[in-house]
Amino acid sequence: MFEIALFEPEIPPNTGNIMRLCANTGCRLHLIHPLGFDLDEKKLRRAGMDYRDLATIQEHENYAAFLTANPEKTIYGLTTKGSKNYCEVDFTPNSILLFGPETRGLPDDVLHSLSTEHKLRLPMHPESRSLNLSNTVAIVTYEALRQNGFVGLA
Repeated sequence: MFEIALFEPEIPPNTGNIMRLCANTGCRLHLIHPLGFDLDEKKLRRAGMDYRDLATIQEHENYAAFLTANPEKTIYGLTTKGSKNYCEVDFTPNSILLFGPETRGLPDDVLHSLSTEHKLRLPMHPESRSLNLSNTVAIVTYEALRQNGFVGLA
């Protein structure tokens, strides 16, 4: 189905929650190193509970390795710098939803690798910072699933 990529995630409970989301939706999770924590960290285990074993997770040494491993995929980067609303996109199962680290978002070099129409944002008050990473991932993932009829989900 859909794939979620976390670029250099920093906060274990967010990644654990996203692992749980992936286990429950059938989405593949890509973790792009370096990570801001050890995958065996207690906080990650608590948040992800036993879902880590139920989720399909692929680790990548860096962003270049991630791109090399996914040459035919359409990558959408979620960013406060995006001009296109995430609901204006027709997601296909060939899509990867890419999210940046919690404290700084996707860096400029990653954003420059994406076309303008693939830089998406969630609508929010202009003076707001951003939503929690795991909340944002859930919102966008469920929109992509909704657009495709929640195939495979009860």
